[in-house]
Amino acid sequence: MQVVLLAGGLGSRLGNLTSEVPKPMVQIGNYPIILQIINHFYSFGYKEFIICLGYKQNIIKEYFMNMNFYNNNISISGNKISIIGKSYSNFFPDAQFKLIDTGLNSMTGERLLRVRNFLNKDQPFFLTYGDGISEVNLTELLEFHKSHTGIGTVTSVHPSARFGEVLSNNDGLVNSFKEKPSVENSWINGGYFVFEQDFFEYIDKSKNEMLEQRPLERLVEKKKLYTYKFDGYWKCMDTPRDLNSITEDVKSGKYKYALKDEN
Repeated sequence: MQVVLLAGGLGSRLGNLTSEVPKPMVQIGNYPIILQIINHFYSFGYKEFIICLGYKQNIIKEYFMNMNFYNNNISISGNKISIIGKSYSNFFPDAQFKLIDTGLNSMTGERLLRVRNFLNKDQPFFLTYGDGISEVNLTELLEFHKSHTGIGTVTSVHPSARFGEVLSNNDGLVNSFKEKPSVENSWINGGYFVFEQDFFEYIDKSKNEMLEQRPLERLVEKKKLYTYKFDGYWKCMDTPRDLNSITEDVKSGKYKYALKDEN
């Protein structure tokens, strides 16, 4: 299965932190948060990543092209550049990354449409955002997705109500998806999705749509969206305070899928 990462937004709520770099490139410990997210999926055996780019996309492209040198000591002699000592940057030795320009002003639904041709036909895929980390068990998430007859599965989590609220019945069928709820302590959109290819039929190609609005609402109307409830570790990097909290978790080892600094 492939993993789609949404990494094209402005990240304006982080203030000056995203004036120079895109949000997925904000450092968590010694590495950008996008690498921490990739490591989570890679730990479960997923090795093909499609990254939807937009704002300051060249910075992400340059980082992936030069990851070897950014994370190691290097020697430069004339035109020859080499790594000094052991290489520590080969975190994902057999992974494949496709970095795709999905437009500067594209909404999340439009970004997904623009990478459709890079997805394996007739296979489900994971989708998540480039600004949050979680310890959700991806094997169990996929098993839950395969256990129902829906087209999409959204992971719902329990933090603050500033995210999209998910209401469901006992078997996980979603009855309501609200983009900006006002209810505290509700189950909210945790951003770890599994979609069948049929989901593309629920995104209006003539509009620049937010994935989290009409496309998911259409799935709900057709009783094709289910939710996998996860009550474990999950944090989203929306504010400097969030960044500090996640950074502390990574450095202290509280987040178990953190990239280890071997230098």
